[in-house]
Amino acid sequence: MMVADPNSDSTSKFEKALEDPERGRYVLRLYVAGNTSRSNQAIASLREVCETHLKGRYELEVIDIYQQPELARRDQLIAVPTLIKQLPLPLRRIVGDLTKKDRLLVGLDLRPAGGRQEKS
Repeated sequence: MMVADPNSDSTSKFEKALEDPERGRYVLRLYVAGNTSRSNQAIASLREVCETHLKGRYELEVIDIYQQPELARRDQLIAVPTLIKQLPLPLRRIVGDLTKKDRLLVGLDLRPAGGRQEKS
């Protein structure tokens, strides 16, 4: 059996990657339609989840499709609100009601599907 040399180049690169603060960073884009109560609820719910589970490890861009319709066309939106998780891969889209935190956690890969259900 061969044991990897702890001083080898590949081992040190792996250890450095584990210590990288960008590892596990979330890049999120939330599309909303104007300054409506539904848009505001989606933003508040997402920010709460991010601050609770991803504090210091996420970037959130909120885009109003009325202000920037070209971005909505580019990302081929079918409905709003839509959350796009760009990183970490795989890319995910969560469309519709974002006030259900369990649904958000599963969609962001922060909780496995079929996990504990939160009562609303």
